[in-house]
Amino acid sequence: MGGAPYPFTGLRRKSVLAVLALQPGEVVSAERLIGAVWGDDPPATAANTLQRHISFLRQALRGRHTIVARPPGYLLDLPVEAVDAGQAGRLLRPGGHDGDLAGRAARLTAALRLWRGPSLFDVTEVAWLRNQAQRLDEIRLDAVERLAEARLALGDHVALVAELEELIARSPFREHVHRLLMLALYRSGRQAAALAVYHRLRQLLGDELGIEPSSELRALEAAILRQDPALDSAPPVVQAQPAGRLRVVPAQLPRAVGAFTGRDEELAWLHRHTPPYPGGQGPEPARTATVLVVSGTAGVGKTALAVHWAHHVAERFPDGQLYVDLRGFDPGGVVMDPVEAVDGFLDALGVPGDQVPASAQARAGLYRSVLAGKRVLVVADNARDERQVRTLLPGTPGSLVVVTSRNQLPGLVAAEAAHPLTLGLPSFGEARQLLAHRLGAQRVDAEPQAVEDIVARCARLPLALAVAAARAAMAPALPLADLAAQLRDAAATLDPFDGADPATNIRAVFSWSYHALSAPAARLFRLLGLCPGPDIAPPAAASLAGLRIREVQPLLAELTRAHLLTETRSGRFGMHELLRAYAVEQAHGHDGDEQQAAARRRFLDHHLHTAHAATLLLARGRDPIELSPPAPGVTAQPLADLRAAQAWFASERDVLLAVVARPPDGFDRHTWQLAWALGPFLCTGGYWRDNQRVQRAALRAARGLGDEAGQAHAHSALAKIHDTLGDLAEAEHHTRTALRLFDHVGNKVALAATHRNLGVVAERRGDIRLALTHCEHALQLYQSIGHTLGQAYTATTIGEYHGLLGDPATGLAYCREALDTFLTIDDLPGAAAAWDVLGGLHFRTHDTQEGERCYQQALALWRRLGDRFMEVTTQANLADSRQRAGDADAAHQARRLVLAVLHELEPDAAAQVRSRLDVVPAQAACATA
Repeated sequence: MGGAPYPFTGLRRKSVLAVLALQPGEVVSAERLIGAVWGDDPPATAANTLQRHISFLRQALRGRHTIVARPPGYLLDLPVEAVDAGQAGRLLRPGGHDGDLAGRAARLTAALRLWRGPSLFDVTEVAWLRNQAQRLDEIRLDAVERLAEARLALGDHVALVAELEELIARSPFREHVHRLLMLALYRSGRQAAALAVYHRLRQLLGDELGIEPSSELRALEAAILRQDPALDSAPPVVQAQPAGRLRVVPAQLPRAVGAFTGRDEELAWLHRHTPPYPGGQGPEPARTATVLVVSGTAGVGKTALAVHWAHHVAERFPDGQLYVDLRGFDPGGVVMDPVEAVDGFLDALGVPGDQVPASAQARAGLYRSVLAGKRVLVVADNARDERQVRTLLPGTPGSLVVVTSRNQLPGLVAAEAAHPLTLGLPSFGEARQLLAHRLGAQRVDAEPQAVEDIVARCARLPLALAVAAARAAMAPALPLADLAAQLRDAAATLDPFDGADPATNIRAVFSWSYHALSAPAARLFRLLGLCPGPDIAPPAAASLAGLRIREVQPLLAELTRAHLLTETRSGRFGMHELLRAYAVEQAHGHDGDEQQAAARRRFLDHHLHTAHAATLLLARGRDPIELSPPAPGVTAQPLADLRAAQAWFASERDVLLAVVARPPDGFDRHTWQLAWALGPFLCTGGYWRDNQRVQRAALRAARGLGDEAGQAHAHSALAKIHDTLGDLAEAEHHTRTALRLFDHVGNKVALAATHRNLGVVAERRGDIRLALTHCEHALQLYQSIGHTLGQAYTATTIGEYHGLLGDPATGLAYCREALDTFLTIDDLPGAAAAWDVLGGLHFRTHDTQEGERCYQQALALWRRLGDRFMEVTTQANLADSRQRAGDADAAHQARRLVLAVLHELEPDAAAQVRSRLDVVPAQAACATA
């Protein structure tokens, strides 16, 4: 006050005054004041607090200069030149007497005296004011350079040398200052020193940026080498902005998404790769600009994430934030030329149009030169490919480029060392949070089931969630359950997400990615929509499209790069349900009914023929069923051994379950045959409820065809499942029905197996003699047709029943003969089952040492086979045998081992083992159907 400082406390108070003082005589809206002082997330009390700060400031100014309330905000009622920044702007503004070098130097000197320390030094904790301070400091540096030009033209070159060297030490990449220093040294008679300045800069630019000095500097070096007389008097050639023109710090980021939520892990990743604050502590600076690539499917929220994060880190880039929508997937098909993007950036950086060169290469070079030594954030949104982006990459350490694209842009990762981030679907919690943020927590909490349904129908896709939330927001009285019902009724279509705005029309958004595909990749995308199940492997995709593996792999890669497919796990590719609905719509529009049916047939044939081969490896005691030849273009996946068969079933399980549960019309035969092939894997894995649903679907399909063989196999499988689940009445019903049907169709192998299954049901009822009778009949049938493996499995069961009837010696003879057969033909599941029964029989003969050895042999084989359920079952049998032998401690130890791993089994399997810890089960029937 009165020419003396008037200190007062309070960062926000001082910040309010600073914001008004930077725009004296102009109305600053209350909203803008709050945003500048409190940032993007002001407290609810910000408006009231602002009014109190204004009242305090009016009193502090004591009426001499007042703050006037004028809608929609306030103004500081002072002339522009009453504020240092305004006065500096007047002095730096070019005038009609700019030819007067002395006058120009005097005005520049007067302007620089107005900086009495760092700009806005006591309010730079506020991000907006920190950016303004950086802008004012850049204006100051520009004025220092222009003053040096004037003094150099006035002949003050000797005194300038030290000042310019100090300036270079603070800003080592500013080529214009190097030009001034070279000329000052040369005019001071120090030619060698002038050339040394050039060579130091050349080495610095080469080491740090990989570029050469500008053509103007190279020309100056050549002129010094030839001692050009023009250097003695002519002022340096300057391409700086016109004198007095204030440098514009670009702040082009679009408005951040107001309802942005979640993505904590992704934001943390972006922050880890962001350069620290200028002068702050952080990792060693990069030698080039950091490049981040955020890729993901259409509508997943790439732009929202990038812009939200960019606003939070903008203050780390005092030289500005540049943004461009490259229109890589523009609905009109007009992809932005990278030269157009460079022109826009040069204009934003304040480069006059008459200084922009004609050639694209020269423009890119000028762009890099303007950014040299600066800290700039560049957001290149919606890029189509690497070519669009490379021109926009500055070479300056400290700058950062974030690229968003529906393609993965692997070329940037490989050649530019870009850091890739694939943006997947948000979690259910994040999706729910998005709805709560837009609709209010109270409304969302009131209908949790409806919210769960909405999230599921939107496939957790942020764009779809936003569209659904908008519909709910526009109808506040609409129960969310009604919205969920609308989405549910329109299942498998995109109709609920249709709209006039292309930016939020799901079909339109997906189409921009789809139309960018090659024709073969687009066809594969359409056909993939026809496939049930969560994902697909390349061999199945090849059969689906009627291609060879080497032909389909590049197409899968193209779809993955475009994020129309996601590699859900190694070697498997999937798409979310909304993309699947779009693919189906495209298939109906482009591929005729016959083409779609042929693709479905190839897909089903691939899985059926591979599953058939796999189940014969998994259950060596089964006889094959008769399959129709695969359609042209189908290749069954080769499986080398039992472990490969198990791995294939494990990876395809969800697909096979979906195929059997929702078979396409006209493919009932595939349904029951797939169920036949899948049954043993589901049984040995403990997936009994899944197997029950599969076999019921098989029975419906076989009945629809009038296929007695298919019905018999389904009844047989259902019998085993009901037996395992303890429903003996149903088990006997299905077994006897299967027996009748197998007898009618003349399948003696299956008839024998079914008699053995009747024995299992009788044993479960406690009638061991009847069980033995059924198995002896089964053995005779197997012997009559020379079925060696069936004889061995049945002999194992007969041996077990003799032991239960008190004749373990006879049982040992049957089981030893069966074991010899299994070992001879290398049937490991059969051998494991035989070792298991032998262990129990030896315990019954009181040969506990041999019994322990047999059980350990069985356990070793089950582990080798990876059959966790049978391993645990054998461990339970061992516990029971030890208990009967009177070794309670050893039995307890075995039970503890069983209980410790039950959580690894499927729930039904775990319950079955737990209930049988005191019973001798030793069943391997599931493996032999």
